[in-house]
Amino acid sequence: MPVYRAPIQDTLFQLNDVLGIDRYADLPGFANASPDMVEAVLTEAGKFCEEVLFPINRSGDLEGCTRQEDGSVTTPEGFKEAYKAYCEAGWTLLNQPEEFGGQGLPHVLGFPVEEYRMAANQAFAMYPGLTQAAVSALLVKGSDEQKRLYVPKMVSGEWGGTMNLTEPQCGTDLGLIRTRAVPNGDGSSSITGTKIFISSGEHDLTDNIIHLVLAKTPDAPDSVKGISLFIVPKYLVNDDGSLGERNTLSCGSIEHKMGIHANATCVMNYDGAKGWMVGEENKGLAAMFVMMNAARLGVGIQGLGQADIAYQNAVQYAQDRRQGRALTGPQDPAQKADPLLVHPDVRRMLMDGKAVVEGLRGLCLWGALQVDLAHGAASEEERQQADDLVSLLTPVIKGYGTDKGYDVATNAQQVFGGHGYIEEQGMSQYVRDARITMIYEGANGVQAMDLVGRKLAQNGGRAIQAFFAIVDAECATAKDKPAFADFAGQLEKANGELKAATMWFMANGMTDPNNVGAGAHHYMHIMGIVALGLMWLRMAEAAQKALDEGRGNKAFLEAKLVTARHFGERFIPDAGALRRKIEAGSEAMMALTPDQFFAA
Repeated sequence: MPVYRAPIQDTLFQLNDVLGIDRYADLPGFANASPDMVEAVLTEAGKFCEEVLFPINRSGDLEGCTRQEDGSVTTPEGFKEAYKAYCEAGWTLLNQPEEFGGQGLPHVLGFPVEEYRMAANQAFAMYPGLTQAAVSALLVKGSDEQKRLYVPKMVSGEWGGTMNLTEPQCGTDLGLIRTRAVPNGDGSSSITGTKIFISSGEHDLTDNIIHLVLAKTPDAPDSVKGISLFIVPKYLVNDDGSLGERNTLSCGSIEHKMGIHANATCVMNYDGAKGWMVGEENKGLAAMFVMMNAARLGVGIQGLGQADIAYQNAVQYAQDRRQGRALTGPQDPAQKADPLLVHPDVRRMLMDGKAVVEGLRGLCLWGALQVDLAHGAASEEERQQADDLVSLLTPVIKGYGTDKGYDVATNAQQVFGGHGYIEEQGMSQYVRDARITMIYEGANGVQAMDLVGRKLAQNGGRAIQAFFAIVDAECATAKDKPAFADFAGQLEKANGELKAATMWFMANGMTDPNNVGAGAHHYMHIMGIVALGLMWLRMAEAAQKALDEGRGNKAFLEAKLVTARHFGERFIPDAGALRRKIEAGSEAMMALTPDQFFAA
């Protein structure tokens, strides 16, 4: 049977020893994040996810959501009770502003709680996760009246939230949307159109659902420059916050998906539904991107969560399952076979999984800290650099993080051999659930193009130059320490490959934009390798320091040093090969005519 244990020890190590969050006690939200408070929150979150959310993960996958004849949707057995317990325990409030009823704790504490939730039950976690993302958009772009009317009950979890972008004829190319918003003359608009792939679009967990919908007004430009954003509630909301009549929107059907069966992914029909514009007319895409950027970080955490739970189960199976003998001779002569863990190829998959999971956890937490610093750092310079780094790292956390998260899940399934292909083992669900993370909130190819096409050149390359400088500075310091000189040298070389790839794009992207498109995926992966390498350098240094001071779990800390070495030996060398792929350009990739793709 599948298992899940929240990685509290590793989270605390990353927060306390690597990031040293006690240094930020003077920033907003951090004053309440004392070491005791942080440990208590993580312990209770882990317990809730292990005991409440994880037990209904597999049953939810098997049962799925059901659309009723009246268009309502019923979530799987146990989900309503779990969601009620989740809200009553205050988990929806963690990072939300105190002004609207939240606890105002830093994102660097909220991200690990989100990871535990995603690992234990990704489909469940999407319901409150999307609400949080919708709140983030309203806080930035909503009017004071909209914030007053909607945000407090979304923060409390009484109401849910969604984002409605995709339509049957358009996904990434939002300029093709056909949903129309016709002004009613009273400040509201009539929204008509069909949206697809709407996660949490209809369900029975909350009293109301606040849909954020992209639409075009009658005279808007027929392009992305003509998109506006609207609040379209399932139930209209009276001035006093009470619920009014049912709005004219409905779930037409539930998508039949490969995974995340327990999340209601809906076709949503808007039939003259009442909506209210958020922000300025024709500026809806910028407003929606506030929500999408929050969601993209959340999807990166989903990739981490699925990788971790798959890895945990593979480790347990490799310890218990006996097949064959070690290449160096029997390790357990009293038994007919040795555990799978003795075989180097099984070790390869498990060590790769450990390196990715713990490295991604470090990167997500560093990203969360940058979110906090971007809002609360003391100086404008610090706030700017943190904001630059968040912008730069978001497509890497989402794109590289979910690519590697899926790799870990499939390798974990491979450890099980034929049993991994059998549903009862649970590994199939982790692979199926992990697969969507590479697709939604902007497919990973889009993330790669966002990175190389927008983020590199933004503000004259200020963000990528800052990233280069951080890596170089930490490598230079570490090279003076014999224990870390080799790893730091490897990472410095990989950073050099990233710089060379950046310069190649600058020299060859203008003459042929396809060169950028052809190399974007590889560039994102080089940057992911360098970013995780930086995390492993930091973790190794922190682990050695703790060992030298005689504190902490010795076996845990020594494992950090070995895993860092594994990352240096098995991941960092790929940076050079990826750079060479980039420099191959796009000529062969783009040469075939459409009919030449068919072999017949």
